[in-house]
Amino acid sequence: MTDGLKKALCKTEYIIAKSAGFCFGVQRAVKMAETLASGADDCVTLGPLIHNPGVIRELAERGVVPIDSPDEASLGQKVILRSHGVDPATIEKLEKRGARIVDATCPFVKRIHRMVQEAFQKRITVYVVGEKEHPEVQGILGWAGGYGKAVLSVEEAMREPLIEKALIVSQTTLPQSVFREVSNALSTRIAHPEIRNTICPATEERQREAIELAARADRMLVVGGRNSANTRKLYMLCRERCEDTHLIESAEELSAIKSRWGIVIGMTAGASTPVCIFKEVVERMNDIEKQEQVQAVTEATETAATTANAEAISPEDDFMAGVEKTLVQLRPGQTVTGTVLQINDEEVCVNVGYKADGLIKKSDLSSTDVKVGDEIEVEVVKVNDGEGNVLLSQRNIVDRKNWDEIMARYENGEFVEGVGKEAVKGGLLANVNGVRTFIPASQLAQHYVEKISDFVGQELKLKIIEVDKAKKRIVASRKQVLQAEAAERKKEVWAKLEVGQELEGTVRRLTDFGAFVDIGGVDGLVHVTDLAWHRVNHPSEIVSVNQKIPVRILALDPEKERISLSYKATQPRPWDVAGEKYVVGSVVEGKVVRITTFGAFVELEPGLDGLVHISQCALTRIAKVEDAVNVGDIIRVKILDVNTEARRISLSIRAVLEDEAFDGLNSEENTPEDEYAIGEEPVEAAAEEPAEEAVQEPAAEAAEEAVQEEPAQTAEE
Repeated sequence: MTDGLKKALCKTEYIIAKSAGFCFGVQRAVKMAETLASGADDCVTLGPLIHNPGVIRELAERGVVPIDSPDEASLGQKVILRSHGVDPATIEKLEKRGARIVDATCPFVKRIHRMVQEAFQKRITVYVVGEKEHPEVQGILGWAGGYGKAVLSVEEAMREPLIEKALIVSQTTLPQSVFREVSNALSTRIAHPEIRNTICPATEERQREAIELAARADRMLVVGGRNSANTRKLYMLCRERCEDTHLIESAEELSAIKSRWGIVIGMTAGASTPVCIFKEVVERMNDIEKQEQVQAVTEATETAATTANAEAISPEDDFMAGVEKTLVQLRPGQTVTGTVLQINDEEVCVNVGYKADGLIKKSDLSSTDVKVGDEIEVEVVKVNDGEGNVLLSQRNIVDRKNWDEIMARYENGEFVEGVGKEAVKGGLLANVNGVRTFIPASQLAQHYVEKISDFVGQELKLKIIEVDKAKKRIVASRKQVLQAEAAERKKEVWAKLEVGQELEGTVRRLTDFGAFVDIGGVDGLVHVTDLAWHRVNHPSEIVSVNQKIPVRILALDPEKERISLSYKATQPRPWDVAGEKYVVGSVVEGKVVRITTFGAFVELEPGLDGLVHISQCALTRIAKVEDAVNVGDIIRVKILDVNTEARRISLSIRAVLEDEAFDGLNSEENTPEDEYAIGEEPVEAAAEEPAEEAVQEPAAEAAEEAVQEEPAQTAEE
């Protein structure tokens, strides 16, 4: 079979990127210019409207020409501002010239201008991640009012001084990976960074598609102007993945590229490339292929006719059938099944039905348990490694399956498992099913992480928050997993809570108005009035942080996530047990807390007061209570009566003094001469005074009446 016939039989596969061509902002600007060109007004553009020579020539033919500076604008002339936008100073110059401004600035760029202007008004530093000389970046910096700076590399970012606060934005056409790396580096120099990813979604999608396409294709064609930064970025991204990549501005340039047929050709276009030019390139490619295939078939037929032998091979049947049997096509990225022929220390030789055998490095095997004769599934890495061998990989298939599994989990919002591998600047690198994963420091935990290295070697549950499909790298968050799990636990706890339920909780925080208590994943508030049965000035008088206490649920508000708790409700009311605790006739100690004309109130314990009537304050009659006791005194009293229903306790100081006096009389130290130690005179003399019972009986009745007059106060206390 001749080379010409092979060329004729091989069909070229074209894959065109879906997002190729004009972006929204450029298309809008071109339409505005075309509309103005059809009118009678004098119209110009400030600088080339887009970076595409063909479009600029077409607009110039219709009378819309570019000017280089605002000084060239004339009075009443319409000046179109291109999609890159301009700075405020340029707009001011045009207005002074009397020009009529037609603003075709891309809405995405306009949004960045507003962000930067707000930062300038607050005197906040602005960093623009992008090319300093790019018109869009220069326009953005103009809105920063001298507080802005362009940074394009990690090295430049790390040279920046340490500052308190800054806004970080991006050139709209910048690759996501560059912005992420530079903004992360800048964040280490800024105490409070505000990062705004202002990359145009259309640009991001175009670059992503181009990268994926270049990885599959044998040749890439990038159509667009060479002076377009957007197109140049596409070219460089494709070139990294496909060596046979070409940047062309028009279909005429195809003639300078050597033809290759029977391969996969990928095609994309920059944001400044009109659809008409892109279509022209595609049509020209098809025409060239058809012409060369016709020529190849003709040459092959002539060659076959001159070399046919006496057996008369049928060119239409036998010959073509033989070709089909012997010709096996392989292309990079293709998955095939082969048979292991030979195994050595470094490589495994596999028969894949091609004219040359395939080789797999042992490092590219998914399993070392491979032996001669096994059928294995492999991926074609290169059809020709330069020595005629086909390079294969089994690991790529496993990695692709792992990647597909991770992407499926990402799209379904599911968590993934990973292992911390290395602490790096700004975060942690982890391995998620063989895929390199970056976890920013701010996403490692719900609190500030001082030592990122503590997570190295740990198994981590993560949520994917960003994906770079081209480099097969992901950015993940452990913090969001913890937040989701906490929310789920909170939901479960809420489902079990009921009003009146008693639980054990842990005091987490104290405030002036109460204590916040954790009851198993959710916090409730014990108001200061619900901490004890008596008046509490501050929660610290009753509980302390980390103390475990029983609480009762008073109220639930799921919508506002508020829980009202009570600690005192789990404790017995002082009056409920007063009868058992304070036995009539017993002597106890208390503190004088209030004095009235008829007696003194004594606090036996918080929330429980008793009354010492004035007649029970001393051994002898006193004119006022203060003659015997004062507020704050700690005194010993005898329980005369306990009425829990009426919440009254009658106390006596006099009874204690009498008991102590009689105890003294009965002791061994007293002599018969001391039998009158209680009074100052003998019994005979004392008899001259009014009888003690006659004096104190009315007093006892008065005490009872006084207690009756004070039920509300006693109960309140």
